[in-house]
Amino acid sequence: MSRLLLPGVYAPQDDTALLAEALADEALRPAATVLDVGTGSGALALAAARRGARVTAVDVSRRAVWTTRVNARLNRLPVRVLRGNLFGPVRDRTFDLILANPPYVPAPQAGHAPRGRARAWDAGRDGRLVLDRICRDAPALLRPEGVLLMVHSALSDPGRSLELLRTAGLKAAVVRRRWIGLGPVLRRRQDWLRAHGLLGPADEREELVVIRAERPV
Repeated sequence: MSRLLLPGVYAPQDDTALLAEALADEALRPAATVLDVGTGSGALALAAARRGARVTAVDVSRRAVWTTRVNARLNRLPVRVLRGNLFGPVRDRTFDLILANPPYVPAPQAGHAPRGRARAWDAGRDGRLVLDRICRDAPALLRPEGVLLMVHSALSDPGRSLELLRTAGLKAAVVRRRWIGLGPVLRRRQDWLRAHGLLGPADEREELVVIRAERPV
């Protein structure tokens, strides 16, 4: 598979791979409509398009939008790519499947909007700056029996995600988990994370989870 990655665009990592595994478990009907929100390099959008889905990918980063467009063309896959903030460009549409790998890393600089590459991971002091918005807004964009697949760290309170999605009327559960070593961002701020009780004194790993939420008929 051909893939371009422009400087500053989030590279596919363990969270992308875990969400791709959950995507592979989904039975997509022919020509299912799929939204990949916060698409980054477009890895998940392309994976869905390979299965015959009609895919729309959205990212706030201009470089991510161009990266995904080029990758779709290199791989000869039809993906519609839009620039915008989360669901802004698609508020008038509904989908069979929404994929989300949003920023979810707790950040000490909670009073400042992340800039540059940090927009791909920094998400406020509790890591839920974007997660809460997705849990609030995604249910209205799902068709009956539509599914949201969302990955994030256990540091960012999966229980809160489940609670918000269930309150919105979805059937929600954690369907995949994986422990990974602390990446560069978490290693740089591990003292702060430990001081705030988000990491234990001896913790050298974090747990990733994939949440599946389905809208009933």
